[in-house]
Amino acid sequence: MSFYTGIIRPLFFKLSPEKIHHLAFSMMKIANNTPVVKHMIRSQFSVKSSKLERELFGLKFSNPVGLAAGFDKDAKLFNELADYGFGFIEIGTLTPKGQSGNPQPRLFRLKEDTALINRMGFNNDGVDAAVERLKKRKTKIIIGGNLGKNKSTSNDDADEDYLIVFNKLFDFVDYFVVNVSCPNMGNLTELQEKEPLKRLLAKVMAENYKRSSPKPVLLKIAPDLSEIELNDVIEIIKELKLSGVVAANTSTNREGLNTSKDKLETIGYPGGLSGVPVKNRSTKVIKYLYSKLGDDYPIIGVGGIHTADDALEKLEAGAKLVQVYTGFVYEGPSLVKSINKALLKG
Repeated sequence: MSFYTGIIRPLFFKLSPEKIHHLAFSMMKIANNTPVVKHMIRSQFSVKSSKLERELFGLKFSNPVGLAAGFDKDAKLFNELADYGFGFIEIGTLTPKGQSGNPQPRLFRLKEDTALINRMGFNNDGVDAAVERLKKRKTKIIIGGNLGKNKSTSNDDADEDYLIVFNKLFDFVDYFVVNVSCPNMGNLTELQEKEPLKRLLAKVMAENYKRSSPKPVLLKIAPDLSEIELNDVIEIIKELKLSGVVAANTSTNREGLNTSKDKLETIGYPGGLSGVPVKNRSTKVIKYLYSKLGDDYPIIGVGGIHTADDALEKLEAGAKLVQVYTGFVYEGPSLVKSINKALLKG
């Protein structure tokens, strides 16, 4: 048991998940502004070795462990988070205009399952506010931008929202992820259907290729897609020559959970499940994608990574990089260090 899981987590978990999220942000900001503490954090959690470096999408990652989108939605903490040993950080999901998201409560712990359910609804300050913060970037860590649409924008007009965010972020992030798989945004997931998805991605890629130096564009998919739907995704990735795929987002499937039915009914829908219960689902998707895409279209594996072994499982399934979120919440920053040390031993 680490200091975090034994002392810090029980205290944090006495407060609501969203409240502690904001409190943790404030604490990290304060710590980072103290040079001695900043140095201690960096020394404690960073693992430096050329053996950990990865070159993908034309980018050089210091290590293959990243922070998934959703944690630093508004690019408020990426400078501070860079000291916790990550090889890359993905901000967002960002939308053209700021929006409050779904009504609270909208983030729930399932401690019996070491999981979370969220229905945040792309709450963010809008892309312009994020750009202003990114202009103050102090870290050299790789930063990805996760693209979304406003809730008020219909799916018929969604393409324009994604293009707005793409263009405004272009000079300030290193790669992009198109997010059409969040289950908390009304009928957003309909954009995962073959024709709407192909149209959207074709427009984003066309915009990308207008630039003298195009940037990597990846697609983030749900863990609940059927094999037929995955085949459609694979076809589109190859046809449009995307850089890769992020597998996978949160799940709408709540079968087999230890959490009581009464609690699940109280939480209600919509809501995306993350954490240990989605580990096997995401790994299965990664294996299938890798069997069809190979090394030509690298996979970022995410979903249920709470131990170093979980990360190694994703990498063995075919992922080239991994991301954590719920595992970071439950296990603390030592999780990143433990994964990197396990990779060095391997």
